[in-house]
Amino acid sequence: MKFLFKKICIVLFLVNLTFAGLTSFADAKSAKKQYKKENIANYFSGIVSTNQDYNNKAFKYLNKVQSIKDRHYQFNVEFIRTLVLLKKFDEAFAFSKNSWIKDTLFFESDLLLGLNSFINKDYEQAELYFERLNKISRYNLFFDDFFGNILIAWIRAVEGDKAASFNYIEKIPKPYTHLKITQNIFLKCYFDSQDTEKSFLELINDKEYNFSRYNYFLINYLLSKNKIGETQKIIKDSRKQHESNLLIKQTELFFQNDKQKIFNFFNCKNPKDSLAEFFYVIANLYASEKDYRVSNFYLQISLFLNDKFLPNKALLAENFYYQNKNKEAKNIYNSLKKVGLTYSWHASKNIASILLKEKGKEYSIKILEKDFNSLKNQNFEHYYELANFYKDNQFYKESIKYYSLALEKIEKDHFLTPKILDRRGTSFERIGDWNKAEKDLKESLKILPDQPHVLNYLAYTWIDKGINLDEGLKMLIKASEIRKDDGYIIDSLGWAYYAKKDYTKAEFFLQRAVELLPSDPIISDHYADALWMLNKNIQARYIWSYVLKLNTAEEKLKKDIKNKLIFGITKKL
Repeated sequence: MKFLFKKICIVLFLVNLTFAGLTSFADAKSAKKQYKKENIANYFSGIVSTNQDYNNKAFKYLNKVQSIKDRHYQFNVEFIRTLVLLKKFDEAFAFSKNSWIKDTLFFESDLLLGLNSFINKDYEQAELYFERLNKISRYNLFFDDFFGNILIAWIRAVEGDKAASFNYIEKIPKPYTHLKITQNIFLKCYFDSQDTEKSFLELINDKEYNFSRYNYFLINYLLSKNKIGETQKIIKDSRKQHESNLLIKQTELFFQNDKQKIFNFFNCKNPKDSLAEFFYVIANLYASEKDYRVSNFYLQISLFLNDKFLPNKALLAENFYYQNKNKEAKNIYNSLKKVGLTYSWHASKNIASILLKEKGKEYSIKILEKDFNSLKNQNFEHYYELANFYKDNQFYKESIKYYSLALEKIEKDHFLTPKILDRRGTSFERIGDWNKAEKDLKESLKILPDQPHVLNYLAYTWIDKGINLDEGLKMLIKASEIRKDDGYIIDSLGWAYYAKKDYTKAEFFLQRAVELLPSDPIISDHYADALWMLNKNIQARYIWSYVLKLNTAEEKLKKDIKNKLIFGITKKL
């Protein structure tokens, strides 16, 4: 009984804390209604549902307690987010207006009301809402101090005040320079500035960061100027450098078949499209932090502004996948299948990944094969990507078949050839056909000598087999110079020195590898072996004991380590 009473007290305390500010004498009567058991139950059920990202349930419960909107700030935040996530924008606008208070900062409310005013061309009112956004920092957002400035910049743009629009973008602080650059370029595109093309090229050629997706926007701009030759070059160059970029692949197909569709995605002369891109970037930032609920909130806003821009839908589906919302993810992917060959195949691969979790390898591969066989105009990339799916799921013989078909169809000197050879070679190694594996890996390096992954794989396998030790060591030194902080390569280098009985150097590099990848059981085992050979037996046994506790350690490795703990490293081992 005493324990139960204590629990009740804690619950009442939390309730009182949650509903802080409800109990003033002036509001006692109103507050009493808030404390009704059903209201409290609905509120907490709604909040729990939002935390689990069950938006329909959250709406069901929170919609019943809207009366607390004037008293409970967090309710307002979660209710508006829920409405947006359910694409109930009219209700979200109405609730935002109803809950807005002049002297109380409310980010979601001001954002939505500002966007609604902007869409309705009430720019003066939109600016009043957007100005308030810069004063709100309760979220510790990526963009605390300048969110509103970007939105106001576009108000100035549609009003024709070019100088003022760029001035607002310049207010973006230094930590967010890249966002400043991209927004600046979109404004240049909107105003048709002479240096738009130059600015895009400077951005996509940035060597420090990957801005490959902005190739699409450059292509879009060049086509608007009817610069066909330049467009072709950008497509070719971007595909060569970023073969997996879905947007570029789709753009290439549109360019070949129906150039107008490129403009259907995006038009920099439409401010809503540029704002949609801005919200996509914000959503991507949150997705990278695994805050999928907030990411989806901004994605839905982005889609509201431009529902034709497919990367938004692709990211939303990806977020759903990581949230284990398989049904929602599949619904989006099925809608993407209708767009065109590239997005159709992308959707098929991702549906197969979902089915892999739901129904296992055999079923998912069966479905993917069916979609693959239904594709029109299959090319080497389709073979390559199907092979990758097989390989990633340990169907090595099947992967070899499709890698081989890809190599038959690929054009001479294509940039993907060494990668396909590499992946086929490692598949051969997995089924025990080392002669063919070695041939493919060598051929891959002959075409492209500075591939650290391939250098590492080939050299490590040689060393593990006790052959070509000197050549393998040279290759690993080269790979480690290219990838200085790659734990796997550093481990291979240390293991090469171990094979050559240079245990001092082996210890040095293997210790570094463990520092980089402390949870890898094989690397730790290698390090312990080197310590043992240097007569550092206590340290070695300590590391071996640590490896036994790792969940990722395979049973064979554990068995070997148990023997080492008893006998040390013997000739038998």
